[in-house]
Amino acid sequence: MVILVVQVFSLLIVGIGVYAKVQKATDTVRDTFLIDPAVILIVVGVVMFFITFCGCIGALRENIHLLKTFSFCLTLVFLTQLAIAVLGFFYSDQTRDALGKFARKAIVHYRDDLDLQNFMDYIQKEFKCCGWNNYTDWSWNLYFNCTNENPSSERCAVPYSCCTP
Repeated sequence: MVILVVQVFSLLIVGIGVYAKVQKATDTVRDTFLIDPAVILIVVGVVMFFITFCGCIGALRENIHLLKTFSFCLTLVFLTQLAIAVLGFFYSDQTRDALGKFARKAIVHYRDDLDLQNFMDYIQKEFKCCGWNNYTDWSWNLYFNCTNENPSSERCAVPYSCCTP
């Protein structure tokens, strides 16, 4: 029963990912970021569905090959997560640099993509931060840049998510 719920959930994730990908009017930051969040949802949903399908059908039909595939996939997912965590710990400087580059790109393209804007706002609210290092990072953005040539009404400001307690 639980596996069926996970299967329905995985199909829902795929549906949301496809809907998000189709509804996205512009793809202005496609070259900026490695993977689109909608694509991540689609891939995760398909993988979840495949794994739960193997487990569900394998258990119902008592098919040892599908159950072994299910077990192998779960082990592979666990080991992948473990490897990412260990590598992130041991290569923390490189991880921090990579995240810093991502944050800089996200700040530069903040107003270009509504999904990215919502993501950055969520991160800043959740972690109670502003920018990557501090609020001055927002000068990287065209709209928040604090130069006299900037005609934006948001000149020398920061997004509202920086100011939430």
